[in-house]
Amino acid sequence: MTEVSLSARAYCKMILHAAKYPHCAVNGLLLGRINKERDELVVMDAVPLFHICLQVSPMAEIALTQVDQVAANSDLTIAGYYVANENISDVSVDRAANRIADKIAENFPPACFIVLDNQHLTLSMETPGITLSQFNDGKWRPKDVKLSNDVLDTTAALLEQRAFKMLVDFDNHLDDVSQDWKNKELNQAIDDAAGLA
Repeated sequence: MTEVSLSARAYCKMILHAAKYPHCAVNGLLLGRINKERDELVVMDAVPLFHICLQVSPMAEIALTQVDQVAANSDLTIAGYYVANENISDVSVDRAANRIADKIAENFPPACFIVLDNQHLTLSMETPGITLSQFNDGKWRPKDVKLSNDVLDTTAALLEQRAFKMLVDFDNHLDDVSQDWKNKELNQAIDDAAGLA
């Protein structure tokens, strides 16, 4: 299996999406590329999709099409999928989420699938709070997640600043098209907090 690394932007946006809607299940897409020199999938960004109804096919198709076009323009591909369940102790994956993740893996074989563990999402972010699986030999297989303390510290700082209020998911965009699901302002705030600006 290919190694997987998560950028601060990708990790922070997943956590901030769950933090903005703690009473809802949320999902989103992961954008990345393969680093052939290190045989590594580098997940560069996350696109928050839905918090109202995660399995609405027409809206999901629209989102996937738009995200795929934007990703291709940035030399990225849809490289994975993430979910956070509504119940704090639920880390299961339903059939609809599996179908979406399987479809992504069909188009991008080293795809990854992340489930956020709500019990470990705290303001101090001492642990990653995610479980990661990667598609290999036709199945989703668990993989270790390694995140630097800098990424966790950046996420904790953004949670403390309530940066999740800036996050726009695709549901927000569908309600008001003036809201940009590409999250340029939030991306800049993450880059600044991570010292990447």
